[in-house]
Amino acid sequence: MSTSGAIGLVLARPPRLLGTEPFFMEFIAGIEQHLADWELSLLLHVVSTQDAELAAYRRWAEHGLVEAAVVVNRLVHDERPAALAALGLPALLVGEPARGFPAVRTDNAGPVRAAVAELLRLGHRRIARITGPGTLLHTAERSAAFVAACEAAGASAQLVEGDYSEEAGAKLTTRLLSGDERPTAILYDNDVMALAGLAAARELGVAVPAELSVVAWDDSALCRLSSPALTAMSVDVHRFGVLVAESVLELLDGDAVAERWSPAAQYVPRGSTGPAAG
Repeated sequence: MSTSGAIGLVLARPPRLLGTEPFFMEFIAGIEQHLADWELSLLLHVVSTQDAELAAYRRWAEHGLVEAAVVVNRLVHDERPAALAALGLPALLVGEPARGFPAVRTDNAGPVRAAVAELLRLGHRRIARITGPGTLLHTAERSAAFVAACEAAGASAQLVEGDYSEEAGAKLTTRLLSGDERPTAILYDNDVMALAGLAAARELGVAVPAELSVVAWDDSALCRLSSPALTAMSVDVHRFGVLVAESVLELLDGDAVAERWSPAAQYVPRGSTGPAAG
């Protein structure tokens, strides 16, 4: 067992996105706040590919640089649990569990159903979702719940895949709003894409919320300060990080890690949603 006094977290995503997405900064702050009480630190490593992430785990295990790893952004086909088991590196999974590893779990389907229900209540029957990368497990679970909820209500569901970036939000929103059967509501997988979509709608002359309702996943100050303010699926991200840190501490102590669930996303209505036109 390492005595480094550090917990490792690898983020495999374009570094440019970290500067624009508040989610991970709040998540990391929650982890660090709780670890600091136990004189532990968080070693953050940002990479661009999964191969680089696996290489970081091998280096950490070989040199005893961390006492445990926190694994985020579970994949549909995820090699990381098996690789960590082979390395003998203790780890906590954030998302769905895997055999031999504790996890802080997340309900990805329930909040999507709640968001769709709110849009249906407002009369929307053509609803689109601009997603994160389809390789992510939570993307797949949210998309399946979205399609099922729309189909159950007899509503049209459109799915287009993005990458959490401003560019994807603008481009994909423009594509959706330029079609013959344009949606009357769009649910975005993060706040950055939603804000870019809001701007794209404005450039196309599509009024929000009179002609288009916009919902962001993950609330932020940017959502509250936009014009109109963005309706959002709000998560207590800081609390999420604290829960992860609590589970890591139990793992390091050799105790049975209690089952924990991340705070559920809650629908927070603001000015970007309204009744469907017509």
